[in-house]
Amino acid sequence: MTASVGYWLLSPSLRDNLCRPALAVFVNLPTYITLSRIASIPLLMWLLLSDRFASTHGERELAAAGLFLLASITDGIDGWLARRRGQITSMGMLLDPLADKLMVTAAYVTLVQFNPRIVPAWVAVVIIGREFLVSGLRSIAASEGFTIEASDLGKFKMNVQIVSVITAILDHHWQWWSLSRLRLPFDLPIHAMAVWAIWFMLLISLISAGDYFIGFWAKIGRRVERRQRRPFILRRRKRDRAVPAAPASPADASQN
Repeated sequence: MTASVGYWLLSPSLRDNLCRPALAVFVNLPTYITLSRIASIPLLMWLLLSDRFASTHGERELAAAGLFLLASITDGIDGWLARRRGQITSMGMLLDPLADKLMVTAAYVTLVQFNPRIVPAWVAVVIIGREFLVSGLRSIAASEGFTIEASDLGKFKMNVQIVSVITAILDHHWQWWSLSRLRLPFDLPIHAMAVWAIWFMLLISLISAGDYFIGFWAKIGRRVERRQRRPFILRRRKRDRAVPAAPASPADASQN
């Protein structure tokens, strides 16, 4: 009886949280949007690699490019909603960068098979290696109590990656994209855009990785190195102090 009375004395928001399942408390609308971006990854790979989709008029390329563009747009929507609604959670902070890395790496790995003329295997290796490097730096920084936020260069790199993936997908069917239906007097050079976007993306990715590494080393790297060297130095000093003095020889004693 006392417990039921105490339950109704709680505020409506607290009563709702008590009645919800545990997962619903941590998974909010921005997190659901992030999860939808992760769920789009196998669908994108299926669209590009499956033979069940016709590509006579570029239907498969348009569907894959549209899906990747829509998933990329959700990257900004979930963060904006989380800040606006005050729903920044630990799960969202974990899943959002994970979804970005999975989406980008899966897209480039799939393009190695789908359009190797534009995305050779070594390009995917460089992109994945860069993501591993930045993730490693962030994990070391987190263990030291620091947070490495995405820089403006890193955000610009993500936009260039989106353009490079979409143009590489469209290049599988079109070399030039006619805009006569839109009554525009020019065409889009899809192949040239894809090649330049891939090379520019590689350049920006390497520059941003160097920017992350320089910033990490300037603030955290030397501190971590000193912390790792200090126990060894202290133990060595203790051993030096613990070594007893050598006993005097009989000849030395007779001289004294």
